[in-house]
Amino acid sequence: MSERPDDTDLLFKALADPSRRKLLDLLHAHDGRTLNDLCEHMVMTRQGVTQHLDLLEAASLVATVRRGREKLHFLNPVPLQEIYERWIVKFEKPRLKALSNLKRRLEKDHG
Repeated sequence: MSERPDDTDLLFKALADPSRRKLLDLLHAHDGRTLNDLCEHMVMTRQGVTQHLDLLEAASLVATVRRGREKLHFLNPVPLQEIYERWIVKFEKPRLKALSNLKRRLEKDHG
């Protein structure tokens, strides 16, 4: 990952809040939503949704595009993929290797 240490902190801070995770889920389900559309699904003020979106954008989890007077919000999955590659895969590989070895041993014993 070619990010500054504070980028990682900002990313995890963004993911730590359930309202921000809900916004990410909404964008995953239907990308390119307006603020009004997102507000319809949230139990908070428009200003609150805007503040959450601003933090998600600062963490590079949300990208925006202007279309006329509308501002469309899009999910950016790249930081999530980077978290997966850095923090999850390295713990997953030994477990998958152990399962593969177990499968081979069982097939050898019963084959």
